[in-house]
Amino acid sequence: MENYQILIVEDEDVTRFNLRNLFEAEGYKVFEAVDGESMASILSQQAINLVIMDINLPGKNGLLLGRELASNKNLGLIFLTGRDSDIDKILGLEIGADDYLTKPFNPRELTIRARNILSRIGQTNAEDETEQAILTFNKWTLNGNSREMTSPTGNVIAIPRGEYRALRLLMKNTGQIVSRQTLIKEMTGRDLRSNDRTVDVTIRRLRKHFESDTETPELINTIHGEGYRFVGKVD
Repeated sequence: MENYQILIVEDEDVTRFNLRNLFEAEGYKVFEAVDGESMASILSQQAINLVIMDINLPGKNGLLLGRELASNKNLGLIFLTGRDSDIDKILGLEIGADDYLTKPFNPRELTIRARNILSRIGQTNAEDETEQAILTFNKWTLNGNSREMTSPTGNVIAIPRGEYRALRLLMKNTGQIVSRQTLIKEMTGRDLRSNDRTVDVTIRRLRKHFESDTETPELINTIHGEGYRFVGKVD
């Protein structure tokens, strides 16, 4: 196991204590924060690989803080919260969270999901070093180093890791149908779950980026019952 570092952002003392013990037992180095201010302080001093954060926090809530973290391509994010509404889950995924669990949670399931995310982050970094970092399509540019898209008019858009990995996979398979199961595996390292909307939310957000340029045609087609297909022109 690599020396991954995890940051727990949780204002409940008992939950934070249990999470720290759980991940330290797995061999990770664990840091704790109770709010956004203490989280920012730790992130500025430590090379954190994964943040596990509650949504209900004093001051800025987890959704606002998660949005601020989304631009860091080397940082994973799991929301762990008592909220169990679809709206909160979708919002969490839309801002770029890698996963979302509700309390009470299965400790084993949480450690497995965390391990999958950390493994994928390491794999992404290794791939970015060996694969073509800059891809162009329909006068757009996808930069793997900065995880940004540049529109034909020069507008630069930072995209979360999930969107980047989904778009790159679709572009690698231009003209072919990519299943939702394949996409979720690429994006999160896990299998598709029942009623899981992670892929659909991600594709919807990608389409919104392209819609900002009125001259860009529809680049991602929905193949009902099967998945999605990239129909743009990759240079």
